[in-house]
Amino acid sequence: MKVSDILRVKGSTLYTVTPEEPLGKALDAMAEKDIGSLVVMEHGDLVGMLTFREVIQQVVKNRGSVGTTLVRTAMDDAPLTCTMETELDEVRRMMLDRHARYMPVMDKKMLMGVISFYDVAKAVVDSQNFENKMLKAYIRDWPEDDVPDSKF
Repeated sequence: MKVSDILRVKGSTLYTVTPEEPLGKALDAMAEKDIGSLVVMEHGDLVGMLTFREVIQQVVKNRGSVGTTLVRTAMDDAPLTCTMETELDEVRRMMLDRHARYMPVMDKKMLMGVISFYDVAKAVVDSQNFENKMLKAYIRDWPEDDVPDSKF
């Protein structure tokens, strides 16, 4: 399974923010849209990722406030990325190694979407459920002639 399979099911709605935007405004957008991340874009290029992890770290640094902090100050400026062709097993490994919950999907410099650890887990569970159904159907339909005789 590839990242393109996840995005095909999930869709590719994107929410972005600029690095010069106030962190408070970015938080408002995340809360309003019920999302855990924003892709940070500047002049059409991916320059970072803002997730609740970075927001919480910034709030702690500011002793409980976002104040006048800009997104640039809080964002992860070296986010993990993948392509539409990246295999799901590779994405899982990358996300686990970096403790990343969100990953932008790129096609060269074009942002194609964002996948979350939830999306990856859901794809794995859905795939396993489908395989289990197929195996159970196969076992139920096992031809009588192919069953070895029991000698007990």
